[in-house]
Order: sequence, then structure tokens, then C-alpha cells
Amino acid sequence: MTARIATWGISAALAFAIAACERGPADTTAPDFAFPDLDGQLVRLSELRGRTVVIDFWATWCDPCSLQPPELNAVFRAHASDGKLAVLGVETSGASVEEVREWGRENEAVAEYPVLVGADEDLARRYGIAGFPATVVIDPEGRVDSVTLGVSTAAEIERAIAHLVDAVGG
Repeated sequence: MTARIATWGISAALAFAIAACERGPADTTAPDFAFPDLDGQLVRLSELRGRTVVIDFWATWCDPCSLQPPELNAVFRAHASDGKLAVLGVETSGASVEEVREWGRENEAVAEYPVLVGADEDLARRYGIAGFPATVVIDPEGRVDSVTLGVSTAAEIERAIAHLVDAVGG
């Protein structure tokens, strides 16, 4: 456990040193993608237009990535009934559905939101991501609003999305 904490600390420090949070240009359309979730249902980003979308890019080999699902679960639950927000996890290391499920159980990181499989690190790079975990916020018009490298708390995510979900009618 001590080695895992040390590894997480080094990984987190590097991720935060690269970029703690950067806003995307207002005209940067989020690259579209379509991948199956853990139940085999195809999820296409462009079909979520009209909602704010929070995407967690992660990999099963990334120790700090296991800290993100509990934070995102809190955000997901807080917005589940209003329909203004979608939360997605995108696994980028090519893990199978069973490997992702096992990783979630072993790390106490089971997501309550859709987790997509079949993506790779090239997709993350298209979003300008240089490390994991990374949280991307997409505005209701489908533009990248912000990219945060490293673990984000539920409160930090709420602050990042507040101006978007408050602006959406419904």
C-alpha cells in the first residue's frame, strides 16, 4: 500500500505539473467518438448534445485513476434527476469488459455512470491529454470547455460545470 501511495504521489505531482486545469478555446469542437459501455450499449458523444458532458479518460494501469470514480459518482448522483449532465468514463488501455469490471471491484472504484471500452490513448491525445486520469468538460453545444489533468474532487468538478449546467434549461 505504501508503494501505491508513493507511486500515486509521483504520478499526481507530474500530472499537476503538466497542467492543473486549462480551458479549451471556445470554438474547439469535441472530437466525436462511439464506444460500447460495459453492457454493450453503444454510446456516441454527439448524441449527448444539449447536455453538459464530463468525461473521465483513464487506464487500468494508472494507479491514481482508481481515485476518480468515487468523485464522479457523487457528481453523477447529484445531477441524475435533472437531465442536464452526462458523465462518462473512457478506458484507454484496451482492457476488456471483464478486466474493467474486475479493476473497479479490486480498487473500490466501481462507476455508477457509463464506462466505455474500446478506446485507446490516441483518442485522449485528440483531446490534448498528456496523462491520466484526465477530466474533460464538454459544453451543451459540443465544445471542449475545460481539461483537467490529475485527480479531481467532486467539488472541483462541480465548480468546473456550474456555469454550464446552470445555463441549460430544463
